[in-house]
This record gives sequence, C-alpha cells and structure tokens, in this order.
Amino acid sequence: MARTGLAGAVRVARWADSALGPGSDAATADGKATLSDATAERAAAGLGLDPDRIRADWDTARLAGLIEVHGDNARPGWRLRAWDRDDSAVLRGWVALFDAWSLAGPEPAEAEPAAVAEVVSAMPQVLSFLQLSAGPVPVEQLLDLLQQRVTELRTERCEVSYEPGEGGSPAPAGAAAPAEPAPAGDTPLAPLLEWALRALASVGALTYGDGQATLTPLGSWAVWVKLEQICVAAQSPAGNIEQSAEDMLRGCAQLRPNAARAEYRAWLAARPVGSAVTELLAAARGDDALLRGLAFEALRVVGAPAEPEVHAVLDDPALRPYALLWLAEHDGVDPEDAHEVLTREEATWLWVDTAAAVADHGETSMLVRHLEAAVQPTVPTLLDEVRAVGHPRTVQVLVALAAAHPDPALAKAVRRAAFQVHTGG
Repeated sequence: MARTGLAGAVRVARWADSALGPGSDAATADGKATLSDATAERAAAGLGLDPDRIRADWDTARLAGLIEVHGDNARPGWRLRAWDRDDSAVLRGWVALFDAWSLAGPEPAEAEPAAVAEVVSAMPQVLSFLQLSAGPVPVEQLLDLLQQRVTELRTERCEVSYEPGEGGSPAPAGAAAPAEPAPAGDTPLAPLLEWALRALASVGALTYGDGQATLTPLGSWAVWVKLEQICVAAQSPAGNIEQSAEDMLRGCAQLRPNAARAEYRAWLAARPVGSAVTELLAAARGDDALLRGLAFEALRVVGAPAEPEVHAVLDDPALRPYALLWLAEHDGVDPEDAHEVLTREEATWLWVDTAAAVADHGETSMLVRHLEAAVQPTVPTLLDEVRAVGHPRTVQVLVALAAAHPDPALAKAVRRAAFQVHTGG
C-alpha cells in the first residue's frame, strides 16, 4: 500500500534525479534542481502527466523524504536511493507523509490559526479512537471527541471558556450550569474536522465519505506504531530517556545487551531520528572508546535511516572501522564475518580502541583475554603493527596490558614496546 500510494512521488523524484542532477545536459539554466513552472512543464511533457499532478507529486515526494530541499537546491533523499531494496525505507517514507498530513491541503480560509493548531494537536486522540474502533465511525462521534479534546487542551492552558456574562466575567454562583460544555473558541470545529479527515484521506491514512471515517490498514498500522513508540518511551528501563546521548550511553555501559537495546529504543523513540543519529555520532567522536562502541550499537537499533550519516564518517579514522562494520552488517553480512571488510591496519586500530575501552572500564582479566581477538598470529607481530597504526591511546593500552599479563617475559616485551612508542623509537 505504501509503495502504491507513493508511486507518483517516486516517479517525479526519479525524473528530477536524472533530468536535473549535476552534470546533466537537461539541467535547468541556473544549474539548480528546483521545480519552477518551466521545470513542471518539462516534467509533465516527459512523464505524460498534467503539470498540476507533477506539482502535487513533487510536494508529496518532499514530505515523504524522497526529495530533500536545501534552500534553492533539491537532491534525492536516502529513501529514494533505498526504495527498491529496503521495505523499511518505504514505510518510513509513508509515515513521514502521514506525520505531515496537515500540510497536504490548505485549512479553511476563515479558521483562526490557534484553532487549527488545536485541531492538529487533538487529532492523534481522534486517530487512536479510530484505530481502537477497527471500523467505520460516524463523523458526529468524531466531532464530539474532537470538541472534548480541544476543551481539555484549553483547560490545560487555563483557557477555560465561560458562559457569556456582563463584562465577560464568569457566570455568578448559583447560576444554572450549562447543559453541554462551552464551545472551545469562536471557530466552529466541524469544518476543521472535515479538513483534517480529507487531508488524512489524501495521504492514504483513512477513507472518508457518507458521514463516516475508517482507517485504512496502512493508517491503522501507522497509528499502532505511534502508540507503541509512546509505550516504549514510557517504559525506559534505566530512566535515561531525557539524557543526552553521551550520558545515556554511559548509563547503558553496565547493562546487559538486551536491556541496553531496550534503553536505546526508548531513547530513540523520544526524539527525531535525524537529531538522534547526529547526537550519537558526536558522542562516538569523543575520547571515551567505550562510548564509541556503544554509540554504534545504538545506531544498529536505528537501522536504515542512519545509513547516510554512517557513510559520511568513513573519512574519520577514529570512526571508520566501526562504520565499516555497521555498513557490512546493514547490508546483510553475518556479524561474525563482518570483520573481513576491515584492512589489517583498520582491524589493528579497532583492537587498540577496544583495548582502551577495556582498560578504562573493564577488568584486567578482560584485557588479557582481548589479546586473543587480535588478527596478528604472534604477540611480536601485534606489537609491531600496534606501534605503526598510531592510535592515540597506544601507550596507555600497552602499559595496562603489561601490568595485567601474568607472563613476565611477555609483560616485559609489552612494556618495552610502550616505552618505544612513548619516546618515538
């Protein structure tokens, strides 16, 4: 359903990618991939569609993340690149469109902006009611629910409406109570509910007609996902949901893997995925090697939406081995075989970085066991390559390993290597 509903947007996005991309002979005169009137006419001619259809599909592509607009420039989004091979990219694109339903059509011209904002804020509860009803619901019933929710929103802001009285004051004590709740503002809500239902129908979330509304299977799934995210966020096992990425990762350092993943999911559910990925990568760039590894574990929970940002850090020597492993696993490589994508130098750098995390946060016995994870067949070869890789924590790692290892001869060799790195020898 998502692929069908977004087929037109994908078609226009792919046309723009090929016709307006950098270096294309068909690029616009100003060299910018923008949808001007002339571009809409060209797209309509090229695709055999009406220009108004082209503009509507272009807007849908933008809302679904198939096209990213930066100022006067547009470029294909990661979802368009992953469209044919990644079902989750398709579903995330449709959910992005679903989240932007209020932009799908203009609100009634006579509606007050504040009333429009209240209706947009109240619609999640209306959609939840539709999802729980699992069938057609009369619009009159939805209007009652909308009025109740808008009244609650106003009450929470201490904007309770009073019955008209002299000077606009509350009704005097002892006056008869109104039979029904006072209207939530001067703007009638029925036209706004009509606008909201038509907008949601236009993005494929529900069907609307004959005085009733019904969620589509896709709309029902999306509402269920939103409810699940709220429940996950409310059940943060370690209470780190409001923390920064760095503090959250530190809080997860002592958790078992399953509990840590639950914490990552709760933390991610409470914030936009783009800013969450940026924050996790910022934490990974810090001095703490343990946080580097945990940040990429959290990014594994993020999945496909993190792919562009992970690709972008391949030029960072500190993050490159982690990013290569993440990308290999994302492409379906077995985690046990993913290390094969690393060069010998990258594997050595990762060995030192992991050893630094163990030295800072683990037990000495773990550091000794970490020797077995090295790709080098002998300790002298390992020491030579560790010295050559230039990791900033090399000296500290070798000193800690020398202090922890029970073999005096091996410990002496490791201390000698640490001294040589320290003195530049």
